[in-house]
Amino acid sequence: MVRYLHRTAVRTGAGGALFVHRDTAENNPSTPFDFTPENYKRVETIIGNYPEGHKSAAVIPVLDLAQRQHGWLPISAMNKVAEVLNMPPMRVYEVATFYTMFNRKPVGKYHIQICTTTPCMLRDSDSILAAIKKKIGIQVGETTNDNLFTLTEVECLGACVNAPMVQINDNYYEDLLPKDIEEIIDELKAGRVPPPGPRNGRMSCEPAGGLTSLTEPPKGPGFGVRADL
Repeated sequence: MVRYLHRTAVRTGAGGALFVHRDTAENNPSTPFDFTPENYKRVETIIGNYPEGHKSAAVIPVLDLAQRQHGWLPISAMNKVAEVLNMPPMRVYEVATFYTMFNRKPVGKYHIQICTTTPCMLRDSDSILAAIKKKIGIQVGETTNDNLFTLTEVECLGACVNAPMVQINDNYYEDLLPKDIEEIIDELKAGRVPPPGPRNGRMSCEPAGGLTSLTEPPKGPGFGVRADL
């Protein structure tokens, strides 16, 4: 099967998409957006992490905050971020169109991002992708009619040792079999968020067959050091 690396990014309005904004009924400069009072306080805290006079350094976390509040990132939210950080809007657009974590089109309540890069592919991520498509009845880059799920195919998510895996919103679900992702989707449909992490009994990313090194207590300070030193 031939994959087009930026196919999903184009459909979701993420980093591989057309960089020129096109106004739509739901995404235009008049789309209502303003930070809540609580999030304005968070913006000030974020800005405080950077040296005085360098507000623009906060653009990525403040864009992320805007997306978390609104659910996705319309151009009006980008304009508000530019206003708050005293940046030219174009500088904000450059960041928002570069990083695929920013969704410039609406996504569902649960954004399923499945990794199909080499390590996950070798661990049969294709079967996980097929199970997701069958379970929720959509193709890559689409959203269910009830706006509950959006399915996105992404590049490496940095959990190769736990392949195959998916990211759903902020949670990683790892060491998956088709039945695992079906159970996860059922839980989400029922309004419950399953515990993230490996699904094969591992605690984290330790060897599946048990430790192969560091199997003894540490020797302690001075072990192996020459006595005459």
